[in-house]
Amino acid sequence: MSATLENVPLRRIDGQAASLADYEGKVLLIVNVASKCGFTPQYEGLERLHARFSSRGFAVLGFPANDFAAQEPGTNAEIAQFCTTNFGVKFPIFEKTTVVGSEKHPLYASLIKAQPKPTTGTQDLRQHLIEFGVTPNAEPEVLWNFEKFLVDRTGIPVARFAPDVEPEDAKLTQRIEAELTK
Repeated sequence: MSATLENVPLRRIDGQAASLADYEGKVLLIVNVASKCGFTPQYEGLERLHARFSSRGFAVLGFPANDFAAQEPGTNAEIAQFCTTNFGVKFPIFEKTTVVGSEKHPLYASLIKAQPKPTTGTQDLRQHLIEFGVTPNAEPEVLWNFEKFLVDRTGIPVARFAPDVEPEDAKLTQRIEAELTK
């Protein structure tokens, strides 16, 4: 695993210390998540991805963030309860994290530096946000909730997917399959 990523200190949603070194040798999908977002139903697809590929050395890692229209207002305990009760989430969730701006978590600073431009979905999400009166972040910042970073078995971020790329979209699943076969 890339020393840059594996040594970044993290905390699980229950407060336990962690790092990406805990997932050494696995392909990871790192996603900033939120409970009150139009993309929140993606939790279901993320959980299916996690279940589908986990036996092959894959894990989804969720990082709740309240950076976009305050769509993750809950405490860590409330977020954990929401994820398990509403979506049956079993993949690891970490404590609430800042993913944009000067206070962004070092993990997200590294991910963005390595993958500054996402693969986009079918809609122009940036334009859609503007139409709703939201000023989107400038690239390379994370655009919105549910942006996805794919990290290979050695800890190198190899792809980035915009929030409107659904978890089970062929663009994403084919890239996961390719990384798992390496």
